[in-house]
Amino acid sequence: MKRIYLVRHGQTYINRYNKMQGWCDTPLTEEGIAGANQAGEMLREVPFDIALSSDLKRASDTCALIISHNTNHDELQHIASPLFREHFYGYFEGMDTDMAWRMIAGPHGYQNHYDLFKNEPLDTVKDWIKAADPFHDAENAEEYWTRLDQGFNLIDQLDGAENILLVTHGFTIRSIAARYGNFDISQGPRNSSVTIMTMTDKEKKVVAYNKLKL
Repeated sequence: MKRIYLVRHGQTYINRYNKMQGWCDTPLTEEGIAGANQAGEMLREVPFDIALSSDLKRASDTCALIISHNTNHDELQHIASPLFREHFYGYFEGMDTDMAWRMIAGPHGYQNHYDLFKNEPLDTVKDWIKAADPFHDAENAEEYWTRLDQGFNLIDQLDGAENILLVTHGFTIRSIAARYGNFDISQGPRNSSVTIMTMTDKEKKVVAYNKLKL
């Protein structure tokens, strides 16, 4: 059985300014660097066999900081892949978060994303994001999961890797928790928080969500 420790990257400047951040990228803030180091300390004694991350710099940098604390830091290989990127928001990338979600959710009777996430499946939300994008560049559910499932296939092929670090993004972790767990995902995972997923040949299951302590 594989045990995957999904960590949301540390706080970035766009996070701080409350803007939509999917494939667009900004550096970690000082708080974000501190949070990544705290996650590294929390996971220090987990003997990771491999470290994976999104190829976006905020995730890759967070992963490197976590690795630096790990008991296996001298041996850990770090693979950064676009398969583990955040959802692509298309036209809404970099927009004020509240404004973007009003544009996406408003036509469906919701004023904010909190109510939206409480009442609608996340795959429906993904489809609505693409529909609201005037360029239709944003990913819908099918496009998103085709990409993520390729990432899980990559993990499945890692023979002998039982403890896996995966540094990725907030909406992606929320999506995985909704699909493979039974958690209240109306609140997204905090920066540098840990979500734990187990993976066998038969089942993927999220067993812990949005933890700042193990």
